[in-house]
Amino acid sequence: MARNPDPVAVRRTRPKGERMSESQSAGGKGYYMISVVAEKYGIHPQTLRLYEREGLLKPSRTDGNTRLYSEEDLGQLEVILNLTRDLGVNLAGVEIILNMRRKMEQMQTETNEFMTWVREELMQANHEGWQERYEQALVKLPSTRLVRSSTEG
Repeated sequence: MARNPDPVAVRRTRPKGERMSESQSAGGKGYYMISVVAEKYGIHPQTLRLYEREGLLKPSRTDGNTRLYSEEDLGQLEVILNLTRDLGVNLAGVEIILNMRRKMEQMQTETNEFMTWVREELMQANHEGWQERYEQALVKLPSTRLVRSSTEG
């Protein structure tokens, strides 16, 4: 499925949850009205409203309360449609899957941050000299020797 609906319906990009006036929404790009999204993806506008009611989509709103779907919303919609149309998942299952994906993305971010911290600490230890840091350690580990087994090459 394509992610670029009719460029005429494009709206100004802004953070989620903020409202914009009708005049602000007409000038930029990145937001799409419900009718354009519904037509592009071959679904009824009521289906999009249902997805919003169920908490699966969270379109932004103008001051006039018009729904505006961002590129991020369209990506989320594509996932929802793939799960429901292609895989036969019901909306309760879609909600669980989307929540799990969010948690996995958060865990991946935290893991990446931790790995960055470990790399920085290792570089700092290498730069400062590991022996000095070892002497200051609260828990000193005994040195170990690595032994290769005869099956390793």
